[in-house]
Amino acid sequence: MARQALRQSIRYVSGSDGVRLAWASTGSGPPLVKAANWLTHLQYDLESPIWRHWIQFFAEHFHFIRYDERGCGMSQWEVPEVSLPRWVDDLELVIDAATLDAPATLLGISQGGAACIAYAVKYPERVSHLILYGGYATGWAKRGDEQGLRRFQAIVELIRLGWGTDTVAFRQVFTSRFAPGASMEQIAWFNELCRRTTTPEIAAHLMLARSEIDVRALLPQLKVPTLVIHAVDDQVTPLNASRELAADIPNAEFVQLESRNHVLLEDEPAWAHFKETVLEFTGRGAAARSNNTHADRFDALSARERDVLNGLVTGRSNAEIASSLFLSEKTIRNIVSRIFEKLEVQSRTQAAVLARDHGFQGTVQR
Repeated sequence: MARQALRQSIRYVSGSDGVRLAWASTGSGPPLVKAANWLTHLQYDLESPIWRHWIQFFAEHFHFIRYDERGCGMSQWEVPEVSLPRWVDDLELVIDAATLDAPATLLGISQGGAACIAYAVKYPERVSHLILYGGYATGWAKRGDEQGLRRFQAIVELIRLGWGTDTVAFRQVFTSRFAPGASMEQIAWFNELCRRTTTPEIAAHLMLARSEIDVRALLPQLKVPTLVIHAVDDQVTPLNASRELAADIPNAEFVQLESRNHVLLEDEPAWAHFKETVLEFTGRGAAARSNNTHADRFDALSARERDVLNGLVTGRSNAEIASSLFLSEKTIRNIVSRIFEKLEVQSRTQAAVLARDHGFQGTVQR
């Protein structure tokens, strides 16, 4: 089955330090803003076997806002500063530019979680829900894990030496940690994304800035509903990092996923678990079930009943519908009664409103 084309609008906004950020908007529904995370590209990600299903899911249920972080993607590469305070400023800048009409759900993936935490503490009235996936309160330089820090520093050096070369193996050492369960096609795409998205020096700079993150003091101050999700065998961020988040954030909900991928892949069960968990947490699960229930009701209508319902939607009387379908008014009354029963409504107005709200198009070819 062919995928539905994703449509988005991309805009630019400049921060107080003059850095240009590219941000994208797609989908409809309550607002959900994803803080920037490791290497993205607003345009390439739409074709990505790594990220496309993420964008598709959120766009189906939310007004989905995302942006490329300073230093990569379609945002400005050469920037004067990369730090947590600047990442928080950038998140605030994008949210302000989007002129949202309701408090937003914030999604923080990996390093993006720290920016979301800081923003939610600063502006709790602007945040309806906080979702932290694969996140952490402290970077490697702040964890007191000497061996982990040495491994991290080796990765940074590898980025400096091999990122810009034609030797794919250099980048693959890095990218395979994000999705060890990925196919060769998916890994190849991620390799290419890394090459196109920024330079070796900027990539190393971004990594080192992440290692200095420390938002532990902010966690007890969070006052918004928070969901913490983590893949059990994540090779980028250790499971304990999310356990610590959940333990220190008041009333946070913690969910473990059975996966070894930092970036969940579309065909793994953990991805279905992630989607279900997010929808339930944000209250969209009930809405999705309601929509599915209504869809089932419309599917139960016969072709003739759909013809009559189309007449109700267009405001025609029973006599007018009967004349157009060459039926008696009594037959139309009986059909209308069956439609009310199947749609679980009690009036012509209710039936018409329900049909319009769910995109009813009249008779369909079966």
